[in-house]
Amino acid sequence: MVKRRYRITVLILATGFIAGYANANATEAAMPNKTANQVTGTVVRFTAGSTSVDVTIDQDTPAARDFLSMLPFTLTLEEFNGREKIGDLPRKLKYRGSPGSDPEDGDLIYFVPWGNLGFYYNAAGIGYSDQTIHLGTYQASPEKLEKLEGQSITVDVAH
Repeated sequence: MVKRRYRITVLILATGFIAGYANANATEAAMPNKTANQVTGTVVRFTAGSTSVDVTIDQDTPAARDFLSMLPFTLTLEEFNGREKIGDLPRKLKYRGSPGSDPEDGDLIYFVPWGNLGFYYNAAGIGYSDQTIHLGTYQASPEKLEKLEGQSITVDVAH
């Protein structure tokens, strides 16, 4: 009798395990995985009031993936040195394995030492740095970026 109960218990547990495994696989198949194609091309919208700036993530890097994993969040931008608008992230990004960059106007970057984002609009003469991680590109004038400055900005994937 004890052996029979043991066999029934094992059978019930095995059936539950198999059903759970099948259900997990079905759920996985229904949900898209974060692949390079899904990271690259993702549009992230920075919005304050009626002003928004869209950034297209154009590289699949650890920093870009971690940035996307934080969404949605809010931040505030401020002017920095006549070159960029910067804002603090809720936490530092996991960036190991992400290449440095030589920023250009229209680049959204992550600055490793400060753990912040930067919208470059005057990158002339900046040069390459391992500490400046490229996240994506945007098309907005310095005047449009200025409209976001000092406000609570919502950052989320554009739909």
